[in-house]
Amino acid sequence: MAFKPTPSDLEQMSLLGISPERLESQINHFREGFPKSHLDAPATPDNGGIKVLSDKEITRYERQYRTLGRGKKILKFVPASGAATRMFKDLYAFSSTYFGVATNFGKEFPEVKEFLENIRTFAFFDDLKACMAAADLDIEEYLQRGDYTTVINFLLKEQYLGYGSLPKGLLKFHRYGALQRTPVEEHIVEGALYARSDDGTVNLHFTISPEHRTAFRRKLAEVKHYYESTLGVKLKITFSEQKHYTDIIAVDEQNNPIRDEEGRLVFRPGGHGALIENLNEQRADLIFIKNIDNVVPDWMKHTTVIYKQVLAGMLLELHGKVCDHLRTLDSHPDEKTVKKIARFATDELGLTLPDSCDADTLHRLLNRPMRICGMVKNLGEPGGGPFYTIDTRGHRSLQIVESAQVNHNDPQQEAHFQGSTHFNPVDLVCCTKNYRGRYFDLRQYVDPMTGFISKKSKGAITLKSQELPGLWNGAMADWITLFVEVPIATFNPVKTVNDLLRKEHREG
Repeated sequence: MAFKPTPSDLEQMSLLGISPERLESQINHFREGFPKSHLDAPATPDNGGIKVLSDKEITRYERQYRTLGRGKKILKFVPASGAATRMFKDLYAFSSTYFGVATNFGKEFPEVKEFLENIRTFAFFDDLKACMAAADLDIEEYLQRGDYTTVINFLLKEQYLGYGSLPKGLLKFHRYGALQRTPVEEHIVEGALYARSDDGTVNLHFTISPEHRTAFRRKLAEVKHYYESTLGVKLKITFSEQKHYTDIIAVDEQNNPIRDEEGRLVFRPGGHGALIENLNEQRADLIFIKNIDNVVPDWMKHTTVIYKQVLAGMLLELHGKVCDHLRTLDSHPDEKTVKKIARFATDELGLTLPDSCDADTLHRLLNRPMRICGMVKNLGEPGGGPFYTIDTRGHRSLQIVESAQVNHNDPQQEAHFQGSTHFNPVDLVCCTKNYRGRYFDLRQYVDPMTGFISKKSKGAITLKSQELPGLWNGAMADWITLFVEVPIATFNPVKTVNDLLRKEHREG
């Protein structure tokens, strides 16, 4: 039975920009679910799904970036939404259960023990110490007598240092002697190293949550002049938030919309796939995408910078060839020329072409947004991986697929999944302009039938939530995609606070 919104529902939806048709589509997804991805094979170096560059190619693409990047507007796009709550999940669990007595502290709370033993080495320690001192508390005294809950509360609670409610981008990650840097600052420094335009401008765009906008602006106002003067650049930093019209209705286990205490429909953010709308608004010739928490101190940046330049040089070279071929196809070439362009599409872009591929079909397949995705060898990290997939139309293509999209009960699909050798570290370089210099409407290249449904608790109610196709999964499903192996040194995310204790995040 179709859900019929009330007049007040329609008014609420209108303010969010959600049409009744869009709402009904969301509810249908809850009812029917999303189809699982059809894996044809894992993308690996052995089958050509992942390109492993030689030293000669690395040198060449580095040079190509310096040459082909001239005169281009370059942008660094950083998803930075959400609070860092999950970074501190072990500390939260500890502070709610520990009351000063533990028979075997190390066995009961190993992660917290490691955190406390190393607390003085964290970049935020001086701020925590000062915060407690402002309340006439000596952190050393509290640590010595084992009053760890107080120390952790001062770190996490909003009325104190507030690290539990701040976004990851504004937490102090790295120490440089007496100075400390947040991820936002590390992205600024990175941008100056590989995303500087000819005039010295570094364009950065952060997607943020509305409740954190003031904090981000305050931080950047505080550090902008310092980094412009020390790096010799001009920073142009912009922000955006997830669009409300990408929010998704929450439903109960019977797929009926849930209402809050005031009778209003409950909508939830549509996940990072909603950011395709934000990316679609960006105007640049070349866009780097990298997660907010994948940053390292300066002594570790060299490898990251090299491979960013390499991927960008490779993309600019291939994009230039694609544009030339599209202009040739516009001029009604002969059959021999069409076959030559088709060989380029298969040999250099890895596209799977239909048996009978005429000029019009080839033109359509080449005239799409392009991306090159860095892939690291899989060392057990959770998350998406590179695969050859077959869509509902029977088309074979390279896609990043999450575990939740796979039918693990199907032996063949599970075998393909387990055969994956690489992992998606969210290391993308994108071209979003066509051969005529116009921007693609990226929303036209999304696969709406990829998504996730999960169950969450809200008080005594179990609600089902839905995420839009992931930004580097279904939201880019119809892009021209290539996978290139990059070193594991380029992937150093901070998922828990103790990740900051790894040597990659310490002073060099």
